[in-house]
Amino acid sequence: MRNPRNDPLEAHVAERTCILSRRTAPREDLIRLALSPDGDVAADVRARAPGRGAWIGVTRTELDDAQAKGKLKGALIRAFKTADVKVPADLGERIAAALRQAALDRLGMEAKAGNLINGSDKVETAARSGKAHLIVHAADAAEDGRRKLDQAWRVGGGGPQGLVFPEERTILSMALGRENVVHIALTDPAAARRVSHAIDRWLAFINPHAGLEGASVAARPGTADALNEGTE
Repeated sequence: MRNPRNDPLEAHVAERTCILSRRTAPREDLIRLALSPDGDVAADVRARAPGRGAWIGVTRTELDDAQAKGKLKGALIRAFKTADVKVPADLGERIAAALRQAALDRLGMEAKAGNLINGSDKVETAARSGKAHLIVHAADAAEDGRRKLDQAWRVGGGGPQGLVFPEERTILSMALGRENVVHIALTDPAAARRVSHAIDRWLAFINPHAGLEGASVAARPGTADALNEGTE
């Protein structure tokens, strides 16, 4: 029997509590809000801003609703332990934009590191040979093209289907610095987990039917799945 204490896959995961739902989850799955010296609340999706933070694990719809009812500000006052809290009216939009940029930045970094390939033929070959740990499709990818590559991934021992990125090929191409990026395959297991997590966290926030536990990690499991490994 595996001993969790000696198993890196069972290592302790830092958890935080959502200030709105009061649900506890790994901090990597939540979104951190930071407070500036002037009392302005800002999205800190990379969790790097100094000082006390407040964590949320709700959808944008739920956040906007809590803000409209005054519940968000009250929760932030309690979390930051100060009444000097100014919440921007477009906080939900700012968080969504920050999560989108984090996902695009992650793809760009993995491309520079040589951890992904693109092009339908290359992706299919990698998928069938078991070298693809995650498949990502542009939002405007043709349905038959997605089905073909998803089938190849299953044949190669991958997941049931790839992730559909919430942006079209033009945006993916700019993020990777390449032309006409429609399909992507992550060829490194740790990179696949990082990309999958970044996309899933974004989707969980912008999708009203997702929520804290609604995102689906599509990356094929691997031993090297530390989400922070190789981060900037």
